[in-house]
Parts: sequence; C-alpha cells; structure tokens
Amino acid sequence: MIAPYPLRFQPLFRDYLWGGRRLQSVLGKDLPPEGIWAESWEVVDHPQHASVLVNGPLAGQSLSQVTADHRQWLFGEANISGPLPLLFKYLDCQRVLSVQVHPDDAYATRMVPPDLGKTEAWLIIDAQPGAVLYAGLKQGVTREDLLQALHQGDVEPCLHAIQPQAGDCVFIPAGTVHALGAGLLVAEIQQASNTTFRLYDWQRVDANGQPRALHVQQSLDVIDFASGPRPLQTPVETGIAGRQRLVACDKFVMDRAVAEDDAQARFALGGDGQMHLLSLPQGAATLSGEFGSEPMASGQTVLLPAALGPITAHLSPGSCLLDIFLPGSSPS
Repeated sequence: MIAPYPLRFQPLFRDYLWGGRRLQSVLGKDLPPEGIWAESWEVVDHPQHASVLVNGPLAGQSLSQVTADHRQWLFGEANISGPLPLLFKYLDCQRVLSVQVHPDDAYATRMVPPDLGKTEAWLIIDAQPGAVLYAGLKQGVTREDLLQALHQGDVEPCLHAIQPQAGDCVFIPAGTVHALGAGLLVAEIQQASNTTFRLYDWQRVDANGQPRALHVQQSLDVIDFASGPRPLQTPVETGIAGRQRLVACDKFVMDRAVAEDDAQARFALGGDGQMHLLSLPQGAATLSGEFGSEPMASGQTVLLPAALGPITAHLSPGSCLLDIFLPGSSPS
C-alpha cells in the first residue's frame, strides 16, 4: 500500500474568449506565454479530461488511474462508484460570460452522452470596481417574460444582479440562470460536469466573427422558474475559530479557514476517513502530517486521500484556505 500524501495535479488551462492573464499574475499559474486564459481546472476526473498527478510515487498517473487502482485509499467509505464527482477550478473573467443554465442530474443522465448535472458555488477572490454577476431571475420573472426578452434581444432586465466584493460566496443550484461578469477572479466548486446550456451571449461573436451557438430550448427545459434570485451566502460559524461554512448541499460542502491579517493560524484537517480537497485562493500555508511538511502558495490545490491521517495547516497572516468535501463527512 502506498503511504498516503497530499496529491498535486497539473492544471488544465482553458482559453475561452472572456479570459485574461490574472491566473498567472495573481494566482501564479504557469500560463503559456501568449493568449488569454479563462479557466484553470485544478482537480477533475471527467470523460473530457482527467487531472494528472505531478508529485510523489503516483506522479504521471491520471486521477482516473488512481481511482481505479486505489479507490478505498482515495475515497474511503464514501459512496462513490465512479469517478470523483467534483471539479474545482479558478476563473479569470475579463469579459462578461454568457447567460447560461445547467441541468440537474435527472436531465443530464438522459443526454447523449450522459453526464452529471451541475450544481456549483463561487467564491469571489477579487472584484474590480463596478463588477457585476448575475445569479437567478428576478422575482416573478416567468417563462413568457424570458421568452419575450430573448425575442427583443436583451435579457439583462430579467436577471438578478449582484455587485460582489472579495470574499463573497454565491451558490448556484442546477436550474439557476447565471453569468459571471467582467472584472471577477473566482474559485469555483462544481459537480464534475461540462454540460452548459447557453441562453444568451450579449450579441457578441467568437474569434472567427461568428455568433456562438445558443441552446435556448434546452435552457428553457431546465430552468427552475420558481427559484427566484440567489442571494449571497451567509457564512455559518462551525465552532472552530476562524473556520466558516460557506455552502452545504447534497453535492458538496465548502468551508473557509482564514488567518487574520496580523496573525498566523493553525487548523486541524482531515484524518476523518474522508477525502478532502484543499485550495489556497489567497496567501501562503504549510501543510504538515505523517508525510512530513510541504508549502502551499496562492492558487495551489491539493487532494487529501481518505487514507491520510490528520494534518495541520499553518496559514500565514491574511491567508484563506478552502476545505471541500462530500456531504456526510465533517471537519476535524
């Protein structure tokens, strides 16, 4: 049996038209020298891509291989029969994203090829002045209202707009109309799905001068018109000083551990027989445990196998660490 250790992966960079260069300038990603880069997929196991390990005795193997060969070592007793059902990424939004919606599991499994649904949550790392995001339809907007807005070529009046600040969190259940706006740097946890229905794209064209494909009928099929606007999440104290619960749903739980600006902080993590995904959107940290000690820099992500014993995260002043795990487990 391989001695458990924090797993690090090679990020996958995606060059969508709304990206920029802040994945490198702010989060330290080693981007290609040219181009605009919108997303860094940190940990994913999906038919379209599986993350590849870059450290330890499993270096060079894909997450799919590790799952196949070391399932209990990785997941413990969690009820995971297939790939890791979560995807974690960073997004650099330099232009507004399309207005879109994701299906739930029931709809997505009927697609060809089948996929998971997509419930997600955003943590705002940085918001430039005036930046806006859209989370849900305004209260009372109906299917007929949205169709009329689409025919008129402007859906923005139907959307619930938020001017977020760094540190804000937004939960986007499947079926929620949404869009991230220009000037946002975001950490996102989602189901491991790449199914997106594009409802509206602000009348713009792609690099070839062509409008991007829309999926209006599919969007209308999956929108939850009863859900209304999505508010900012209210962090919930966990009983552990400095640690708050940002999101708890049936797909994932996301906690945030923070060191104050004038002091270091220590947090006990893992050691509960569950897999944990840790990422550091801001600051610096050192992880220590049975594997020894290793640093984490801003923008870095690790996966703690379920077989790993308890670890301690030492956070530098002003640092923020995300601890993401599957429902049914609890923080140490």
